[in-house]
Amino acid sequence: MSDELYGTVTIDEDAIQNALDHSSEDHAHIREVLAKALELKGLNADDVAALMRIQSQELEEELFETARKAKMEIYGRRLVLFAPLYVSNLCANDCTYCAFRSKNKAVKRRALSQEEVAEETRIIINQGHKRILLVAGESYPREGIEYAFKCIDTIYNTKSEWGEVRRINVNLAPLTLDEFQGLKDRRIGTYQLFQETYHRDTYSKVHLSGKKRDFDWRITAMDRAMLAGIDDVGIGVLFGLYDWRFELLALLQHNTHLEERFGVGCHTISVPRIEPAVGSDLSEHPPVPVSDKDFRKLIAILRLTVPYTGIILSTRENPEMRREALALGVSQISAGSRTNPGGYHEESYDMSQFSLGDHRSLDEVVEDIAHLGYIPSFCTGCYRLGRTGKDFMDLAKPGLIKHYCEINALSTFAEFLEHFASPATQEVGNELIDRIIEEQPPTRKERASTVVRKVRAGDRDVYV
Repeated sequence: MSDELYGTVTIDEDAIQNALDHSSEDHAHIREVLAKALELKGLNADDVAALMRIQSQELEEELFETARKAKMEIYGRRLVLFAPLYVSNLCANDCTYCAFRSKNKAVKRRALSQEEVAEETRIIINQGHKRILLVAGESYPREGIEYAFKCIDTIYNTKSEWGEVRRINVNLAPLTLDEFQGLKDRRIGTYQLFQETYHRDTYSKVHLSGKKRDFDWRITAMDRAMLAGIDDVGIGVLFGLYDWRFELLALLQHNTHLEERFGVGCHTISVPRIEPAVGSDLSEHPPVPVSDKDFRKLIAILRLTVPYTGIILSTRENPEMRREALALGVSQISAGSRTNPGGYHEESYDMSQFSLGDHRSLDEVVEDIAHLGYIPSFCTGCYRLGRTGKDFMDLAKPGLIKHYCEINALSTFAEFLEHFASPATQEVGNELIDRIIEEQPPTRKERASTVVRKVRAGDRDVYV
């Protein structure tokens, strides 16, 4: 592999450790950092380290309140929803925290046929979803990466009476440049890949064999994806493998590398915590568990540090934590999820990647977040109009993107309510839509009322 072509990603562990070694909680300095954060231009490593030192309840509440303000200023009340679709749990890696690990005999191996992929897709569509995250173990049936490409084609070609998938994001093993170009040709949205841990020594200890053991091949995957023209990429950490403070600072170094090389950082950041997994003792006893208190702090700091980056929270977390996280900075959540191949059709959990904390249906999640005042969004308008990568950030940073996002969120929410919602969800949802439209300034009020009126009159896939 040519470093000149693909680039290298350097995580400066010494710089991170130096930032963490200063342990005093400087109230005045922390408040200066919080004031800076409200300028919505991001924070540097020293700023982040200062916020990590917060211990007092008073400063913690100020951190959370600042994160709430930033979240509302940038994203408003919209909350993007999606469903993961696991097509395979075949894997060639031996990762000690994962049920899919190659040496785990407790999990039945399965790769869905294209007919089964279509059936799973129809079930997800009939829940009301428009976005799917395609997930596969880091190995494939005989046809190799072409199997994943065929799954993408199948998902896009599957239709139901009241819907279809309008955006497929993917979470797949690192690819070569040519393979990433093939993935780009499949019209995917975001390419997502987690480093799991940025601490090299820990990385080598939890990845025992397989290609995933190569730290550098994995961390440079985003460079290859962006060189191939995939300008929406998503990174993440599996929190609990190492000190969350180190992981967060290292993840931000990775994001800075992408910004400096490609002019735009990652589109999303995911924040999963280790959950129990069949056949994994490590997942039952994480090496460095992240408490609920630190997890809230982590999300709030991340929101202030990369204010225009989407933060994704999965159904690993329980409903209460998910509600709290929405206010602190999370902008995308999965709902009604299954984490095993065929799980939507068969309701079998013996092949799941990890245990779920939130078992509610999509309708139940939608009703809950509507009660909280958030607009459940199934919008894919930016992706299909080419507002991705740098083009998206050029609209987001001046605060313009929410003028599109909130209107499109109302449109897709109205569409969901027409066809997929229970009577209770319809009632709270329609009341919320009407109230939010009335609260809009005149120009946006007219645009919002027009798109919602079209949907309620029978039009579909209405967006600006």
